[in-house]
This record gives sequence, structure tokens and C-alpha cells, in this order.
Amino acid sequence: MRLLIVGTLEGYITAAGKIAMKRGAKVSHTDSIEGALTALRSAAGADLVMIDVKLDIATFIDSLKSERITIPVVACGIGTDAAAAVRAIRAGAKEYLPLPPNAELIAAVLEAVAEESHSIVCSDPAMLATLRLAEQVAPSDASVMITGESGTGKELMARFIHRKSRRSAEPFVAVNCAAIPENLLESELFGHEKGAFTGAVARRLGKFEEANNGTLLLDELSEMHPRLQAKLLRAIQEKEIDRIGSSQPVRVNVRLIATSNRNLEAEVRSGNFREDLYFRLNVFSVAIPSLRERPADIPMIAEHFLKKYAEANGLGDKRLTEDAMLMLKTHHWRGNVRELENTMHRAVLLSRGEEVGPEAIMLTSKMLAPEGSAQASIPADSPVANPFAGPGGTVPAAAALSQPAQPAHPGGLATGYGPPKGGKPGPYGMAANSSAAAAANAGTSGAGLAALIGRTVADVERDLILETLTHCLGNRTHAANILGISIRTLRNKLKQYGDEGRSVPTPGNDERATA
Repeated sequence: MRLLIVGTLEGYITAAGKIAMKRGAKVSHTDSIEGALTALRSAAGADLVMIDVKLDIATFIDSLKSERITIPVVACGIGTDAAAAVRAIRAGAKEYLPLPPNAELIAAVLEAVAEESHSIVCSDPAMLATLRLAEQVAPSDASVMITGESGTGKELMARFIHRKSRRSAEPFVAVNCAAIPENLLESELFGHEKGAFTGAVARRLGKFEEANNGTLLLDELSEMHPRLQAKLLRAIQEKEIDRIGSSQPVRVNVRLIATSNRNLEAEVRSGNFREDLYFRLNVFSVAIPSLRERPADIPMIAEHFLKKYAEANGLGDKRLTEDAMLMLKTHHWRGNVRELENTMHRAVLLSRGEEVGPEAIMLTSKMLAPEGSAQASIPADSPVANPFAGPGGTVPAAAALSQPAQPAHPGGLATGYGPPKGGKPGPYGMAANSSAAAAANAGTSGAGLAALIGRTVADVERDLILETLTHCLGNRTHAANILGISIRTLRNKLKQYGDEGRSVPTPGNDERATA
């Protein structure tokens, strides 16, 4: 953990730094925003910035965005100044930390950023064998290619290899090749000189230099443009890189790990990926099994996320019932561990009491698959299907879900997945409703799916989002959790729908200030 502290913090800088160092962080300090930007552009970098709330946090965060520097920012200030905290959060800070520094509070912030989720939870023999293989190759400097379906935890495996390597005390730097446009990815990897192109306001060191002596993860490498693949190949062969706008090569010592959810051999045959680069990177290959291929891990991972999100939401201990666990074990898990994590997050929010039963488990279905095989992702007895069904309830919120006149959503709210490409269909979930409800669904799902023919995915998605928001009484946070998307994505979608002239439910009372 590399911590950068910005500002004087009125003398508390020494105390805060000492607390962080005791927790294992490497601490650096600068007095100004310009000094912080200079430090972040350099190879030293940081994993977290703690900045004095008296500084211009909005300008600092805008500068980070314009230079594509992604890093969490925590504002710090003397006492509990609510107005200053609100200004910092609105400017883009992730959290506000009152001073004088509290050891436990700083530790909590560091742990939240370091995210113990970097650990791999498993017990299945297939996954344990993969980990043993990764641990065996970790001490070498050989390049590693990690393959597996989306959501299996390829970055976690890369971090595991780094922790077990001789470079574990050096930086681990990850760059997502699919998330950065081609014209920016070259600068992101190799850096640039001031004035090299429009927007290059200062020299910026790239990920190769930032990861020098450590490990560089090239995530989703198969998405990289062939032109840039040639420059990457030279960097690997010569162990030197050229910053954009510079005539002087820079020597680097980096261990490379690459990931892909595609079949790279097929990509090579089709001409989308350079064969020589493939063999350079694929010195050692680690294939992560899908969650369907490691069924013994499902209960352990489910319990892990159940505990994590119960604690994160301030709820007491929760446990899965046998019926709920059976649903998880028989689901297809097209999205692998990521899908299971989202499912458990929703289950925590939907469950009542200490037990998490089938009514709180919302599984993805094959809504757009043929032969009317879609299942409801929200069971009829789920709290979200009828949130006011208990004592004092007044609003029949489930009415719209049960009306057959709404053919756009067969069986209620659902998202569709088919079997994995090139794989065999697995057991695509089990009915969570009562037998009567299941029979009703079986009789109407074919007609509902037939009504979808001719509609675009965007139309179905829009109706799904707006209907979910309506049933959450306009609460954006709850709707985003149910849909399994981020609050920012939801708000962007709602803005788009509003611009198109669609009627968008107003925010809930507790969200009107920020929505």
C-alpha cells in the first residue's frame, strides 16, 4: 500500500503518517496539489491519496480525470466540519476523515482501499490444483498468460502470483487494455513527454516505468490493437520502452502477466493477435476453471460474500437456508464468481431477519433464449416483489409484475443469458416460486417471449430499469442493487431516458439531495 499525503494538516501529518506506516503502508508527503500531481505522474505513484480539505480538492480531482489517473482520494480535516465534508464528497472524494487521526479509522480506510477481497476463496480440487500450479511458477520471472471466462478472478490470480514472487515487495500495476481507447493506451503503457500531443500538459511516466522491478498486469490483452502489439513486443524483447515524444529509450525490468477471456490461439489464427507476441507472453499458462467446473467452491464463496455485504450494510450475521443453498448449487453461473457476488449482495439487501431464504435469491435467466425457458429472476414471495405485504402495508407493489398485460417482462424482472459460447448448457437455475406459480410461469413464458420478438435489447433494458425503479419507489440505490449495476450507470441511463422524453420516476425522499 502506497499512501500519498497532501497538505500540512496543521501538524497532524506526522501522526497520520506514523499510524499508516505501522499498518504496513509506504508513506510519502507533499504540501501542494501540483506536487501531488507530479508525484502521481512519476514512477513512485500511489494507491491512495489523503488530502487536506482546505486545498482545492475539486481542481485536484479534475486534473486526475483529465490525465486519466485513477486513484481513490480521501479528504482530511480538523474536527467534524460537516460543510467541508460535504464539499469534499461532492468534489469527488471517496471519504472524509476527521483529524486528529484515529488509528482504527485510518486502518479501516487503508483496508477498504487494499480490499482483502484480493484473497482467493476456494476448496474445490480443480481450483486448488490451479493455485498449486500458479504458486509453482510464481518465484520465476517468466511471463504468465492467465485465461478463463469473464468473472472467474483472473486479476486475483495475477495478484496471487505477484504476492508469491520474489518481486512481492515491489509494485503491482494493472492496466485494462479493453477499457482504454487505442490512441490513449499507448500513452498509458509507455508514458509521454510534455507537449507530445494535445492534453499532454506535463511529462507522464507510463505503467511500464511505474511497475519497474515489479509486476505489470495487462488485463484483457486480446483487445489491444495490432499496431500497439508490435510496440509491446519490442518492449518485451529489448526490455526498454520509448515515451511518446521522446527520442531516448528507457530501460525497464518488469515481469509481465497477461489475461484474456478469449481463445488467443483462435485470435492468432484469425489474424487479430500477433503470433510472436503470443509466444512471448505465453511462457507459462494458467487456466482458471469456471464456477460450473468447481461446484465445491460455491457454498464457501457464497458465505464469504454474505458476510462481507452484511457487514458493509451494517446488518447482523446472516446465514443461508438449505433451500437457498440448493438454488445456488444448481444455477448455471454464466457470470462466474462476479455473478455470485452480485447475487449475494442482493440477497443481503432483500432478506428479512437472520436467514437468507429462496425468496431473497434472484438468479439470472434465459429471458431471450428460445423455447420459452426463461425463469423469473424475482421469486413471487420475494420482499422486493411485494415490499408492503407485511403489517401496515398499503401499496400493492407486486401488481404490475403479475399482470400478463406487461409482456415485455416474462415472469417478472429478468436478465437473459444463454449457455457459454462453445460450451454445453448446464442446469439453468431451479424454480424459486411455489409449484402453482411455477406452473403459471410455464404456461405464460412462451407467449411472453414471443412478444419480445421484434423488440431491441435496448428497449427491453429500458423497460426493465424503469419498472424496477418504480417498484423501488424511485430509490436509485435500491434499484441499482437489484439490477446489479452501479448507481452511476443507472443515473446515466435515467438521464438518457429523460432526454428521450420518457417518464422517469422521481428520486426517493432520502435521495433527492444527491440524485
